[in-house]
Amino acid sequence: MRRVYLAILLLASLLPPGLRAQVSVTTYHYDNSRSGQNTQETTLTPANVANQFGKLFSVPVSGYVYAQPLYLPKLAISGGTHNVLYVATEHDMLYALDADSGAILWQLSFLTSPNVSTVSSADVSCTNILPEIGITGTPVIDSTTGTIYLVVNTNESGVFVQRLHAIDVVSQAEKFGGPVVISATLNGESFDPLKNNQRSALLLENGHVVIAWGSHCDVQPYHGWLMSYRAGVLPTDTLSQEAVFSGSPNGGLSGIWMAGGGVAADASGNLFLATGNGTYDGLTDGDFGDSILKLGAPIGGGFSILDWFTPFNQLTLSNADRDLGSGGVLLLPDLSSGSAHQQLLTQMGKEGTIYLVDRSDMGQFCSSCTSQDTQIVQEVAGATNGVWGNPAYWNGSIYWGTPGYLSAFSFNANGSGLISTTPTSQTTTSVTFPGLQPTVSANGASNGIVWALDNSNYSPSCCQVLDAYDATNLANLLYSSASAASGGDVPGGAVKFSTPVVANGKVYVGTPGAVVVFGLLSPGSDPVAATGNATKWSPAGP
Repeated sequence: MRRVYLAILLLASLLPPGLRAQVSVTTYHYDNSRSGQNTQETTLTPANVANQFGKLFSVPVSGYVYAQPLYLPKLAISGGTHNVLYVATEHDMLYALDADSGAILWQLSFLTSPNVSTVSSADVSCTNILPEIGITGTPVIDSTTGTIYLVVNTNESGVFVQRLHAIDVVSQAEKFGGPVVISATLNGESFDPLKNNQRSALLLENGHVVIAWGSHCDVQPYHGWLMSYRAGVLPTDTLSQEAVFSGSPNGGLSGIWMAGGGVAADASGNLFLATGNGTYDGLTDGDFGDSILKLGAPIGGGFSILDWFTPFNQLTLSNADRDLGSGGVLLLPDLSSGSAHQQLLTQMGKEGTIYLVDRSDMGQFCSSCTSQDTQIVQEVAGATNGVWGNPAYWNGSIYWGTPGYLSAFSFNANGSGLISTTPTSQTTTSVTFPGLQPTVSANGASNGIVWALDNSNYSPSCCQVLDAYDATNLANLLYSSASAASGGDVPGGAVKFSTPVVANGKVYVGTPGAVVVFGLLSPGSDPVAATGNATKWSPAGP
């Protein structure tokens, strides 16, 4: 049987790229471990990206694209078979685009009547998201039922509402009794759809749609909320709320935002997330500011707290606005049986300290620690300038993009079970806030490329840059849209915390008012402009 399996793999490797199995991107950073790696990329290599890569076309869309685009290959839709890119925008729009031509297969507006609008930055007294707030958190796709789940913010004649929608990926029809208005009350505190920012990516885990919230500019009062809704399977199923959790039920703050990263989940359905500044008292009153939490699957209307890690200097972090939860959680590949710590996670926040934590024994809080956390597997203080984003993993390396340099750290070198205390490679040039959100494309353990968007001067009119680096040596810049010979490769305006997506030979980038597509150029060709039929958009609105 093993010989037959190997023969099938060999035959598959000999097929032309167009006939091989194509990758789907149904969730933020490719998987529920939030690894940020696509290891099925057979088209793009360091060699051809360095010599034959560039901007192919741009598709105008209505609104800023904060959410990471998602991708389904070879879908029967709109009278044909298409590779489909799903794009959600802050103007409460959802698009299904032909991922290869840019043609708009369908577009759906959630602004259903004249009295329904997006939420403005003035409404939330915060300018972190400009000029409007609609769909921010990355949606999630259930490819088995053909459903995309997303949270939509609206202002309905002064009444602010958040709804969970379940949309058919082919027909754009609402499914499973959706949409449902999101509401909750816990310990006498009610969910506030205006103050709570649905920034974190959605998670689909074992039939549960898990959604997290932080805040807009720390405008108080607010809490870090987590909720689960039942994912539909049968056409008669309806969306129903299964569980509600607050990171500060008896205190305040503890937002769950992770710079757009998603709650992670392991193979057993346990959930992992990081919280921001807020009250911490552990199980005494259930407040978990600046903590990495391990929660059980939703049950009985709530989530059980299975374990956690809180830095010894949590109060200092919280008081100085150095929240741990500015960075996302990465579940690392399991180490071999017999390893001292077989299942690990890593995380970093604004302080720039790397935490390596045993997922089976997270260490909780060390009340006697004064200079470092001795109860966890490893702590590397001052490893970077701090992170406002999510790391990526590939082939024994962890990549963090900070305000400063994009850095690679080794993991488990020589069977150590640890992370290197200094970078194994770094970029030669630095960026400013908010840093980079790396993602990796590779063909298994070869042809690794780290992709990142430099949004240092984020604004609607200027200066997003797509960079590609050799994953084995970040000092080797393979491609930069800022220095492309054509001069026309710059995507456009920049969006804070945005993440590129690589799928089947193309790279997709969200911008203010457009999706820009990059790929291999024909020798001697010029980039081609797409002729999509989307409405042109400007910061003032469509």
